[in-house]
Amino acid sequence: MSKRVYIDEEECIGCGSCEELCPEVFKLDEETEKAEVIEPEGGPEDLIEEAIEACPVECIHWEE
Repeated sequence: MSKRVYIDEEECIGCGSCEELCPEVFKLDEETEKAEVIEPEGGPEDLIEEAIEACPVECIHWEE
């Protein structure tokens, strides 16, 4: 089974850095003003890692 990425939406502050770094996996929901994962099992792992490292509240995680 492959790794899946997820966001702890309660922790998310909606800064948008994940969407900026990896828009094929992350999207900012305009209604909730929180980021969401639109492609949990796809996308370039290196860019997902960058998004994880760039997140100021560390709410993006891998689930194996």
